Amino acid sequence: MSRRGIRPGAAAIVVAVGCLVLAACSGPVTSAPGQASSPSPGQVVVAFYGDSYTRGTGASSPERRWSTIIATERGWWEFNPSVDGLGFVNNRGLGGDLIDLIVDHEPPPDIVIVTMGLNDNFSMPAGADDIEAAIGSDLERLREELPGARLIVVEPFWYTDDRPESVDRIGGWVETAAERVGADYIDGASRWLEGHPEWMAADVIHPNDDGYAEIARRMDEELQRLGL
Repeated sequence: MSRRGIRPGAAAIVVAVGCLVLAACSGPVTSAPGQASSPSPGQVVVAFYGDSYTRGTGASSPERRWSTIIATERGWWEFNPSVDGLGFVNNRGLGGDLIDLIVDHEPPPDIVIVTMGLNDNFSMPAGADDIEAAIGSDLERLREELPGARLIVVEPFWYTDDRPESVDRIGGWVETAAERVGADYIDGASRWLEGHPEWMAADVIHPNDDGYAEIARRMDEELQRLGL
């Protein structure tokens, strides 16, 4: 079935079931393959708060995911506990609370990159109030408990050319919350894969290696714009 042929309701079921199965079968790959077990003195520590698109589901190997590509290129030490199916509200119990893992990490992260919100679309509109509140709570906690970290918040990713109204609505809440805590905000990420079905893995839900390479390219441009 093509990406364009997936009905929004059917897509929600596929993603919800598929992500839960993947999360149950494998844990997060928290560090870049081959990196040292702890950062070297003075090395920048970057933590990622995300779902399957940041965990790298669909890539042929963890080093092909976008987070590892950009961390390796910059010489950063990567901490990536991202979990399939996770949202600000959806599946929040999977893999432990990532906010706890990030704020308790030693050494504390120098940079935190937030790429959440895709999976919360499947709880809209019924969960709107809870989702909006959780976005604000998570970003406020990261700011308060990691005051020395550079906080970068990315517009939630999206995976089909069809865009339910909830994509822009959740994206708006994320942008507003980012502004409120003084975080850098990266706009437009929900459209980075738009119009390119060849960048999707066989499950037509997650990016393949080419898709992750494109996300890494776009993210690299945005991080350079931010001086990183």
